[in-house]
Amino acid sequence: MSGQRIEQRGLYFDELVLGATYAHKPGRTLSEADNIAFTTMTMNNQGLHLDAAWAATQPFGRPLVNSLLTLSTMIGQSVAQLTEGTIIGQLGINDVRFPHPMFHGDTLYTETEITELRPSKSRPGQGLASMTHTGRNQHGEVVATATRTCLMWTKQAHEDSKKAADDE
Repeated sequence: MSGQRIEQRGLYFDELVLGATYAHKPGRTLSEADNIAFTTMTMNNQGLHLDAAWAATQPFGRPLVNSLLTLSTMIGQSVAQLTEGTIIGQLGINDVRFPHPMFHGDTLYTETEITELRPSKSRPGQGLASMTHTGRNQHGEVVATATRTCLMWTKQAHEDSKKAADDE
């Protein structure tokens, strides 16, 4: 045994590859229970998410998964691979689109393309990373897209900040 301790983390700003696409596995099947819990927890009483009988009379003929649950899950699927422990803060989510609905029992698969990397001008050792998330269902249909900008650590600056905190 080496005694080496390896901690799971996302990628640092300086490890991200501009133009690369990161595939996040496993997918996540969104159930009716997930949808009802999320929708009621966020106080969204939209019948399209909660009332199966009424939703059956609407154009899609059945309840839709709450689009914000889809968005949250899509971004959440990227965390372990990209930003776990390496993000300072999320600065914005833009250009959110839902071109195809998610239904109870659909599985969401997400991939993320790094679209811009820029060192921070005001925060040495930190950088702004823009990424476009694309979520697809089990049939490969795009169900959501969003562009997210995060303030992230460089590896050396984060290690230095942790060392400084330990020294205090």
